Order: sequence, then C-alpha cells, then structure tokens
Amino acid sequence: MKRIALFFLLASSISSYAQRNLNLEETVFGPRTYAPTSIAGASWIPKSNNLSYLDKSYQNLLSKSASNNWSETNLVSKTDLEKALKTAIPNETFSLRVFPYDYKWRDGNALLLQVEGKDKTYTVAYNIKSKNIESFIGNDNKGANREVSSDFSKIAYLVDNNIAIVDKNGKITAVTNDIDKGIVNGSDYTHRQEFGIKKGMWWNNQNDKLLYYHKDETMVANYPLPQWSPKIADIKWIKYPMTGQKSEEVSLIVYNTTTGQKVTLQTGEHSEQYLTMVTWDPSGKYIYVGVLNRGQNDLKVNKYNAENGSLVKTLFEETATTWVEPENPLTFLPNKPDQFLYQSDKDGYNQLYLYNTEGNLIKKLGYKDIVMEAFLDFSADGNKVSYTGVTNNGLDRQLFEVDLKSGKTVQLTNESGMHHAALSSDGKYIYDQYSNLKTPNKIQIKDVKSAKETTLVNAENPFAGKINDPKIEFVQLTSADGKYPLTGRIIYPNDFDPAKKYPVMYYLYGGSHSQLVSNKWLGGAGYFDMYMAQQGYIVFTMDNRGTNYRGRDFYTATHRNLGQNEMADQMKGIEFLKSKSFVDQQRMGIFGWSFGGFMTTSFMLHHNDIFKAAVAGGPVIDWKFYEVMYGERYMDTPQENPEGYKLTSLLTKADQLKGRLLIIHGAQDPVVVQQNSMEFLEACIKAGKQVDYFLYPTHEHNVMGKDRIHMYEKIADYFNQHLKNPS
Repeated sequence: MKRIALFFLLASSISSYAQRNLNLEETVFGPRTYAPTSIAGASWIPKSNNLSYLDKSYQNLLSKSASNNWSETNLVSKTDLEKALKTAIPNETFSLRVFPYDYKWRDGNALLLQVEGKDKTYTVAYNIKSKNIESFIGNDNKGANREVSSDFSKIAYLVDNNIAIVDKNGKITAVTNDIDKGIVNGSDYTHRQEFGIKKGMWWNNQNDKLLYYHKDETMVANYPLPQWSPKIADIKWIKYPMTGQKSEEVSLIVYNTTTGQKVTLQTGEHSEQYLTMVTWDPSGKYIYVGVLNRGQNDLKVNKYNAENGSLVKTLFEETATTWVEPENPLTFLPNKPDQFLYQSDKDGYNQLYLYNTEGNLIKKLGYKDIVMEAFLDFSADGNKVSYTGVTNNGLDRQLFEVDLKSGKTVQLTNESGMHHAALSSDGKYIYDQYSNLKTPNKIQIKDVKSAKETTLVNAENPFAGKINDPKIEFVQLTSADGKYPLTGRIIYPNDFDPAKKYPVMYYLYGGSHSQLVSNKWLGGAGYFDMYMAQQGYIVFTMDNRGTNYRGRDFYTATHRNLGQNEMADQMKGIEFLKSKSFVDQQRMGIFGWSFGGFMTTSFMLHHNDIFKAAVAGGPVIDWKFYEVMYGERYMDTPQENPEGYKLTSLLTKADQLKGRLLIIHGAQDPVVVQQNSMEFLEACIKAGKQVDYFLYPTHEHNVMGKDRIHMYEKIADYFNQHLKNPS
C-alpha cells in the first residue's frame, strides 16, 4: 500500500509540475500548439450524402458516408495527386507539402484544386475515380489575383497594375497596358477593399467577357512611408486619400475576348462615388452594380447593358440617415434566372430580400431579429436557402434554412454556441461543428428528420495536463442608453482568491465590424489575454455599441461622433469592475490596437482618473488623418461635420493626459499612418506631458511573426512596471 500511495503522490507531483503557464512565444504560436481536435477541409460531396475531409496528417482526402454508417474511406492521397500531375504536366515540377486543403468539388467525381509548380500556378480538375487530371490551365507564378474561367479555357491575372489573359494553349493577351502606376486595373484593392470588395475581375457565365475595375488614383495625394534599411533611407510612396480630400476615380470595363473590344459601363461621375456589389446576369447580357454616393447614405442598384455599357434602369434605391453599407453581390436563383437575393439591413437587421430583375420586391425573407452572418447554399432543388444567423444577443451562431416560396424559416441547430454547419445537397444531413465557452470543439452529423446524431469529434480541453487553464466567465451588463444587453468577458488569475486584490488589464477594440466576446471556446479570448491573467491580472473585455451583429441601431449609434457612445458603454464595464472587492482600483491598465488604440488613448484623456497605465497600438488620433472610405462612413467629411471631428480629435486634449501611456506604431503602417501618433507626441511635448513611444520599423498596421513575441513582451513589461511593481 505504501508503494502505491507513493506512486500516486509522485504522479500527482509530476502532473502538477507539468501544468504551467503560457510563455510569451505561446501567446503568438500557442493557438496552433493547443488547438482543440478538429476536422480539416470538411465538405459535402455534391449529389450525395458523403462528407469529404483531410486526415490529421493533411496527406489524404477521406470520406464518410451515410450508406456505410459514417465509417472512413480513403478517396485520394497526396501521392496520387502528384502522380497524376506528373503524367498530365510532365515538363513541370511539383512538390506538394500537403493535400490542398482549399479544394472544391466541381461535381460528384471531380475536385478543383490550385497547385504551384516551379514556373506556373495551375488550376486542375482531378477525377477521384479515374485518378487522372481531367483538365488544367496555368499561368506564370508572378501573376496575381487569378480569375479562372469556369470552362478552364482562360485565366485573367495581374502583372503589377495591368491585366493579362492566358488561354489553354499558352497564348497570352495583354488586356491593359497602362504605364502610369497610378492607373490600376483588375485589383481587389479597389476602394481600399471596403464595401465587401474581394475581387477586381469577373468572368461571365459564357466565359467570353471579362469585367474589371479600372482605378485612376493619379489625383490622390502621395503619402510617404520611410524605408530605414537602405544606407541612405528611402521613401516608399503610397496613395492615401484622407477624409475630405480627393479620392480615386473608379469605372467598370467589359473586355470581349472574342473581338478584343472594350466597353465602359456608364456609371456616371466617377470621382464622388463607389462601385460595388458587382454581379453578372446569368445570361451574360447584363451587369448589376451598386452605385453608392461618397456620403455613403444613398445606394442605387443599377442594371447595365453588357454590350454597350448603357444604363438599363435603376432597380431600386436604398437610403439612410446614417449610412448604407453594401457588403455582398447579388445571388441569382439557380432555377429562376430572373430572380435574385439581395442582402440588406434596411429594416434593422441584415437579412435576405427576394427581387426580380425588374426591381420588384417579391418577398422579405428575414426571420425575427436574426442577423444573417453568412449565406451558405441553395438546396438541390433551388427552392430553399441555408445561412448562418446570429442569436443570443450576438453571442451565438446557428444554422437556418428558409423556403423561398413560403418564406418559412427553420432553425436547424440549437445548442448554444458558435456553429459552423452545412446541409448535405439533399438536405437530409447536417455537418455541424460548434464550440462554446465550456466546449472546446464538437463535430456531429445530424439526421434532420430523425434528429439522430453521430459524433465525429468531441474534443478534450487542449490545455489539460499541460497549461494552467484560467477561469473565464461572461458578464451581462446594459448599455449606457439602457436599451441593449452587453456581454463582457472576465478572465481570473490562477488560484483566484476573492479576498485578495488584483491589478486589471482592460482590453478593448470597440470599432465597427468587430466582436471580441462570443460564445465559443475561451469566449473569444486571445492567448495574450490568458497569459496576462496567468501573470496575476484580472483581464476584462466587452463589446460596446458600434460593434457588429446586433442590428442597425446598435452599430450606427456612433455616427458622426466616434468614441463617445463607445466610451459611455465601456464605462459600464469599468463600473462593474470597480464594484468588485477583488479589483485594485489603483492598479488598472487599458490596452487596445487600431480603433482600440484610439479608444485607449481617448480614455486616458477623457476619463483620465481611471487607468494608471495604458498601451495604445496603431492608434487613430484624429479622424482627419484617416482614409476616405472608412472614415467618412462614420464621421462624414471634416467640412460636413467640424463639430464631430473637433470632439473626437485627441490632439487638442493632450494636456489632459494622466498616468503612463505607451504608444506602439508600425513605421510602414498604410492603414493608420504614423502621422497620427507623431502628431500626438508633438501635442504632448507642447503640453509638457510625458509619453512612452516604441516603433517597429519594418511592420505595417500589425506586428506579425516572431516580432509579435517582442511586442507582447514589451506590453507585459510595461504593465508589470507600472501596475505590479510600481516604483
């Protein structure tokens, strides 16, 4: 008995010794090391109840099928693919590290894959039954923004600022030949990728016409980014249109590959508008474009003739007293080419609307107050649509399906959490992966009719026996206007003792299109949050009005006065912390990046008696220094809203600074240009206020890679110096 007792005592001691805190390197690379068990590359195979996915080694594509009780079958290996590539393209060299995890199914037998050879990048169709390459097409590896025609006959791609097309015989055609670098063609970086822009070129369904953006930014001011690595420092010039200043002029051009002719869509005055929601009509005869005014409060959904570029008609118009923000192209019904789905939050929540091509509204397809986050797919018969919707006051994601004819909506997943789910093509089964605050990861196949569940993965806590697992809780608060429930997240230190007092790191962002607190594993917390809690801090985060997924009124509450209602809401989180006996109110710090850097600095000036120390990364200091597309959406122009710009500017409030403030900035930042923090430093000098400042010379808006470890160490040291070990 004594030996057994001694064994368990030693085992307990070893286990206790093995359980440790995260180190700084793991704040950056830990999410890969301690990721919950999952399944990579899962996809339903078309016209079947078979699920494909990659094995744990990423070397093989496997499948599970309802017909064999979801047992595992090997479809194709990386070696099979390499052999087929060598046979089909013998003069090329391929060296695949893993099976391409971003594969897509063209049909039930053929995969669409992108693979890189020594000289070219290829798109190939691989038949899993014959194990042969059915077709392929490639272009020079230097080409960017590849757009492959659906029949594999052509690839459009960019070389610098010009478009080229290569056909399956290798013939290259130059579509544009602009010498001036201020003229940019076919780029997805049009309108700075606002308004949901992800592409700069579009093939029609007939594959004989290419539609592309033509951006003229020669009139936009050049902005200098100093380059420190040359012996004589140099300047990299970028185009950066600041609020109230001249912006780029954009048009849309149709290139006919048969005739070589070009037609410009007659979208009107180019200098004071944005073109988005670009969509080809299934017939290839028409093009639909969302034309948004520079004030971003008037959107016209227009229909153009693809043959001559003329405006056919404005289908409908959407206006707002705040802003209209189109984020998605139209989606045409597969079995009704004269009808399409339009996404809008015009009635309060981002939802679907069914229109015909004459601009007549057929049906509203929204469901209660559900915010549609992601359009998923049509059912096999084209009569239903599935999508991911936001529930539980923004915390959860669930799978929904709506019948296009009746408008009836059904919620298909129910467990509270963040679901990533998809229906099989016949709608009989759901692949459902979800997590929540207490569930690291669970993956199931659900029978829609019987509700029978087959569990594929039920992941254990990846920290168990390795890393100290901080206690994380959600906190329910109310917005400053009394209208909305707000969710905060609190992370407690190891061995938390409510009788003790702890320093605080208050982490926030607060800007649009964001959510820091959600009902997924760890509550959405980052590994640096956990690290700081393990170092003895109470770590708190909350999403305020102005953030995403709570409806139009919630996120437009910040219009023309960024930072004000956001701070009012965050004060509710601060009041909550101050009400707790275990919070040391004399040792509170705040940290945020980008918009969060703006919020952090704002708190140190507007509410300067709360936080003893702060770290502001890449902060906006004055919205007059920010770019047109984002800045004017929320603030309008400085000429239109001088009071708002004056109120939100931090340059005139430097004399209010108390406590210690560290500003971190990337010298190559093309998003929040360094001028913001430099001007603030000058204002602090004039006001006789001390500020700490650190520059990352080679980094842009975010400090990435191994240097991020250095950044987190600097932030942790700063809080330790001023909150844990004050002199």
